[in-house]
Amino acid sequence: MRRNPRELEKTHAVLTRRAMLLGGAQLAFVGALGLRMRHLQLEQADEFRLLAEENRINIRLIAPARGEIFDREGRVIAHNTPSYRIVMVREDAGNVEEVIGRLSQLIELDDEQLNRAIAEMERSPPFLPVTVAEQVSWQDVSTVAVNAPALPGVAPEVGLTRVYPRGSHFAHVVGYVGPVSDFDLSRIDNPDQLLRIPRFQIGKVGLEAKQEDMLRGKAGTKRVEVNAAGRVMRELDRREGEAGADVQLTVDAELQGYVQARLGEQSASAVVMDCETGDLLAIASSPSYDPNSFVRGISVTEYNALLEHSYRPLASKSVQGIYPPGSTFKMITAMAALEEGLIGPDDTVYCPGHLEVSGRRFHCWKRAGHGWVDLQNSLKQSCDVYYYDLALKVGQDKIAAMSQRFGLAVRHDVPMSAVARGLAPDRAWKRRVHGEDWLVGDTVNASIGQGFMLASPLQLAVMTARLATGRSVAPRLIKSVNGVEQPIRDGEDMGLNENNLRKMRRAMYAASNDRRGTGYSSRVIDDTMRIAGKTGTSQVRNITAAERASGVIRNEDLPWERRDHALFVNYAPAENPKIAVSVVVEHGGGGSTAAAPIARDITLQALFGGPPPLAAYPSKDRNRIRAQQERLRDARPLADTEGSGRA
Repeated sequence: MRRNPRELEKTHAVLTRRAMLLGGAQLAFVGALGLRMRHLQLEQADEFRLLAEENRINIRLIAPARGEIFDREGRVIAHNTPSYRIVMVREDAGNVEEVIGRLSQLIELDDEQLNRAIAEMERSPPFLPVTVAEQVSWQDVSTVAVNAPALPGVAPEVGLTRVYPRGSHFAHVVGYVGPVSDFDLSRIDNPDQLLRIPRFQIGKVGLEAKQEDMLRGKAGTKRVEVNAAGRVMRELDRREGEAGADVQLTVDAELQGYVQARLGEQSASAVVMDCETGDLLAIASSPSYDPNSFVRGISVTEYNALLEHSYRPLASKSVQGIYPPGSTFKMITAMAALEEGLIGPDDTVYCPGHLEVSGRRFHCWKRAGHGWVDLQNSLKQSCDVYYYDLALKVGQDKIAAMSQRFGLAVRHDVPMSAVARGLAPDRAWKRRVHGEDWLVGDTVNASIGQGFMLASPLQLAVMTARLATGRSVAPRLIKSVNGVEQPIRDGEDMGLNENNLRKMRRAMYAASNDRRGTGYSSRVIDDTMRIAGKTGTSQVRNITAAERASGVIRNEDLPWERRDHALFVNYAPAENPKIAVSVVVEHGGGGSTAAAPIARDITLQALFGGPPPLAAYPSKDRNRIRAQQERLRDARPLADTEGSGRA
């Protein structure tokens, strides 16, 4: 059928318009594509070149050397030593189990660590090296290198590991390091990328943890070329990081070692403090543990043994342990009364062996009583009734305030774990915490360091140093950082009446040097080194009326955990105080028999800078002290400078 020419013309016009529209759209698309290609290839060329380079070249972190720790004389306490390890790359090894079997025939492998390594291989990319053995010897490294053809994917590496050459002596002060855990990361806001390096170690407890940022240092970087699979092909360049700061402590390592040995395996602690500067010369807790075990990877059996030990070797008792201070607190009760002008040195109180308060009988430790006693005799003989009477006159709120002035119930700023605040309660505290009113019996108990009163050995040493000097001496543990001396907190005058302080010092001197003093059996007879101190015995159980009537059971006849704590505090020399010492023996019994002899030996060791002459001791003690010195010397071999961790 022939179409009308006019219709054909109309159809042709429509097709032409459509072709032009389609051609225009195609031309616009090609033009836009060309412009985009020009933009990408010319204007954004540098950006894409950089992206391509980043895909080919990786920036990786280099762990810095951890800062080292020294004692006040420059002796090494914690340092880094080369550590050899054996690593395996799964994709190069092929049959992992077969290769591990060959390796186990050549060197000793720890089953627990090996299982961890296999699990890590399974969840890691196949080209990443995984550690299968740590802390291996040079002989093991040589053996692996010689047998390399039979051990595909296995290679020795060298790094740095932390070593504590004095072992258990500084475990509670310095602490230890360990691999970063998920729990560690959860506690840190914006964690340093260093912490994400596999098996990177950080401080876990003690100074290592408290000064982590200072000791860690800053990471270095290296540029490595990788292939499409992400495997390292070669190292292009590196920039070494900044090592952590070296820290020097105020502690004397030799004195610390002696104190640790003198405490032995008792559950005990001791603090030695410089009265002038506040420097902590020794701060020991017993029993202790070897921190090197944690760095190497402590076994479950060994760790459980530490956890379940009744003497709590993992606890830093010198700062973490808080105890009723017992009679060592009587100086605070007396100072509160003296400063209020409520007593004079010649005022006396009659002690019949007890005091009736609100229908309740509070006993003195001496059942028959001390008779009439004044301030000096009450402290010398540790009469409880005298201080019951003082407390009723002065009131608990003022006693609590005086406690804080002398450093009790204060969390002192020392970089150790779990530093305790202690407790010097007042009326408001009991109402706030227990929802009860303060009772007069609470005041009586607190007057002799019992009841709610709690103090740490560190706080007792601070209290003693302040009694000796009249200044607000504060403890200091870090002496210098990278050779820069750290500031000493100048202890300001406490604003106490100097006559009152002299009365307390004379009473403490009498307690240690008068024949009727409770500390007389642990006196020093060298006139230039005499000590002024105070014994303390704090009850940990209630003594019933029936038991008092039949006779109080002796400490040695009780189970260990029900015996009294033994305490002793002192400063020396009495005429020119240089050091303050506190000793607490958990469940040790009497302060005069368990704690005072230890404190005397520590005091003389510190003052003489080594074993004191036997002439400083009473003649009756010299044979025993000679044998003790020999025994302690044999028990304290020199620190192992090779880093085995023996002490």
